[in-house]
Amino acid sequence: MSEAEAHVSFDALPRSLPLFPLVGVLLLPGGRLPLNIFEPRYLAMVRDAMSGSRMIGMIQPANPKADMRAPELYRTGCAGKITSFSETEDGRFLITLTGVCRFQIVEELATATLYRQAVASYARFRGDLESSAVEPDGKVPRVRLLNALRAYLVLAKIPADWQAVERAPDDALVNSLAVVCPFEPSEKQALLEAATLQERARVMVALIEMALMQRGSGAESAPLQ
Repeated sequence: MSEAEAHVSFDALPRSLPLFPLVGVLLLPGGRLPLNIFEPRYLAMVRDAMSGSRMIGMIQPANPKADMRAPELYRTGCAGKITSFSETEDGRFLITLTGVCRFQIVEELATATLYRQAVASYARFRGDLESSAVEPDGKVPRVRLLNALRAYLVLAKIPADWQAVERAPDDALVNSLAVVCPFEPSEKQALLEAATLQERARVMVALIEMALMQRGSGAESAPLQ
């Protein structure tokens, strides 16, 4: 499926969404999330989505330690469209969700399906469907973010292709880091709910710098080459 086919207009966003709760998993508008589906209830969810809007609402449980059959959920998630689909010989579905628009749960529906569904409101996040949501000054604290990230990855002994990192546009850099960095679920939620790219970048810088302080590493960020 092409990127154009993944686009959904605001008026075409589905009023109700199937919900896929996963701890620590972040889908952002424009991002891609590969998923390996094997539980019967979520196999049914994907089948139903494929026969309809192809949309699924990714959302986190509010308490990661709660009963995972029906955990209390955060009120904000991200609706994604199935943009690739394949079935394995053992009956699993391998799909990719492309993030379309964040949503807020208005109410959860009483349904006969094995999976949960909710009425969704997208009004607060209408800007997700535009090319980008920016603040008036349009500034991302890029140098501070990269310096903090370098110290963080050195401390965690995580290798990085710094030439690729430095070439990445602001939106790709910030959103990719939000997905891949091992933040706590509540911190991932804060990144998801950030109103703009600039706010998300500032939240990320704060999270990384706080992690460095808590570890008491004494590591100093090396200058970027």
